[in-house]
Amino acid sequence: MAKRKRNKSSSFTKKFQKYFFLVSGLALLISSLYFAVNNLNSPCANSISCINDLSGKYEDAKFGHFMGKSVNIPSEIAQLPDYEEVLGESNDKHIYIDLTNQKLYAKEGDRTVYEFLISSGKWGRTPTGDFMTWIKLRYTRMTGGNKAIGTFYDLPNVPYTMYFYNSEYPKYRGYGIHGAYWHNNFGHPMSHGCINMKPEEAGLLYAWSNPLSISFTTYAEDKNQGTPITIYGQAPWD
Repeated sequence: MAKRKRNKSSSFTKKFQKYFFLVSGLALLISSLYFAVNNLNSPCANSISCINDLSGKYEDAKFGHFMGKSVNIPSEIAQLPDYEEVLGESNDKHIYIDLTNQKLYAKEGDRTVYEFLISSGKWGRTPTGDFMTWIKLRYTRMTGGNKAIGTFYDLPNVPYTMYFYNSEYPKYRGYGIHGAYWHNNFGHPMSHGCINMKPEEAGLLYAWSNPLSISFTTYAEDKNQGTPITIYGQAPWD
């Protein structure tokens, strides 16, 4: 009789182990597929637009979409003044972004010209390292995220965009500094990888930084080089 009990116990244990490994394997497969699809849908900071539109022109749009919600595009965003006539000519400019404290510092040599709160990546990591500004856009549309997990966004007229790059994060990845009209939670991570700023403060940085703006779209070049950017630290949510 005792022998039969041991056989039943052994059979139950084998069945339990079989189903445990089956469920574990299925969970691992689902998890792998989820991350594969998510990475496929998010190859860059602006995973759908990926800097396809570099016209820098203002769109006739009143609404955008951010994280499943409709957001109004402020009418005054189109009335912000151009700063081309008051831009400086100093080449000793550098932008430092501290992810730990969610702050941006604009410096000329040892002098801090501006200090602003920012919002770095929350639904996508902001890269760290040394970068160069390669283009400035007065306005642009940014689209990306993933509808399936509620992170989709489609935002026309993102103001004062400055895209940056280096050898590890090339231009097509779409990382940049720009104004954000869809939230007011600066000082905390809120982006999909870019650096968000208050629009009016982004305008000041845009005006101050190189390349000196000459139109809606301004590319950095040998005679009008982009301002270097250094991003360091660790975002609070890491």
